[in-house]
Amino acid sequence: MVVAYDGTNYCGWQVQPNGITIEEVLNRSLSNLLGEKIEVMGASRTDSGVHSLGNVAVFDTNTRMPADKIAFALNQRLPEDIVVQGSCEVPSDWHPRYQESTKTYEYRILNRTFRMPTRRLDTYFYHYPLDVEQMSEAASYLVGTHDFASFCAANAQVKSTVRTIYSCTAQKENDIITIRVTGNGFLYNMVRIIAGTLIEVGAGKRRPEEIKDILAAENRDAAGPTAPAQGLTMMGIEYEQETT
Repeated sequence: MVVAYDGTNYCGWQVQPNGITIEEVLNRSLSNLLGEKIEVMGASRTDSGVHSLGNVAVFDTNTRMPADKIAFALNQRLPEDIVVQGSCEVPSDWHPRYQESTKTYEYRILNRTFRMPTRRLDTYFYHYPLDVEQMSEAASYLVGTHDFASFCAANAQVKSTVRTIYSCTAQKENDIITIRVTGNGFLYNMVRIIAGTLIEVGAGKRRPEEIKDILAAENRDAAGPTAPAQGLTMMGIEYEQETT
């Protein structure tokens, strides 16, 4: 099933002891709906405060309810900030994190003199002027297959920090700068660190071509800060074989 959510009031996707999560709400609501213990497996374990328009989750069930009807029934039990966008049946061995896929994220920056209260939950407010052309040039250096160790949280435990970015752009419409990144996978905090680094470029603190040096360093300290969570939205996931 495809799940959209406003992550403002949640401690991320994955179940954890220190607060309510998206996964926890889905598990509880599905278990109540289907009358059996359900544990979902998500494609992306988004952080606290991060939003999604299309995370993908699967679960095993013995229900006779048609798969495509589960989304409608489940949405009646979910809070307003979590909405299933569709559901279907997949093979029993299909896991959303282990399939070949393309993920797209957007990071939005409200770049204006004063805050806008209606955008406080889905953008990062930055009041100093940002040069979007410089940010766009810097973003272009991230495209390709690279070791993104410099753009990964220092405490992350992964087998490899090599990832492929298919496109990375920075564009401005009115007061909103949108950094859009599409790739075959992302490291912990990777998109937020990319955003934080591009903001420094836009503010004139770094030159666009420094991105190449940051990648070569393979050191988290070489990149910019991790941008705040609320500006990040997972836009969706495309699998080689359509599942929705």
